[in-house]
Amino acid sequence: MGKEYLGEFEELVLTMVGILQEEAYGNAIVTEMKERLGRDANLSAVHVTLYRLEDKGLVKSSMGGATNSRGGRRKRIFMITNAGLAMLRSIKESKLELWKLVPQLKIIGI
Repeated sequence: MGKEYLGEFEELVLTMVGILQEEAYGNAIVTEMKERLGRDANLSAVHVTLYRLEDKGLVKSSMGGATNSRGGRRKRIFMITNAGLAMLRSIKESKLELWKLVPQLKIIGI
C-alpha cells in the first residue's frame, strides 16, 4: 500500500480535530478555523471532509448527547485516531524538511 496524501483542506480539518479533541464537531471546526486563521469554511464542506477522513481511518466519530440548545438533536463528535496523528506528524516532518531547503531570504528595504 502506497503512502496516502491529504489535500490542504483535509489536513486543516484533521488538524482542527486534533486541536479540539472531544469538542470536534462540524460547527466547532468551522468556528475554530475562522477564529484562528480568519478562514471561512462551508459547514457542508467540513462534514464531507470529516467523513472522507473517517473513511481513510484518520478520524473516528460517535454521537454526543442531545442538548436543549440544539433542539434535542445530537451532534457527531470526531476524534483523531493513531493513524491520523501519525499522518499529521509525517506532514509536519515533511514540511520542516522542505523549509530547511529554502534559502535564507534577505528582506530588501525600500
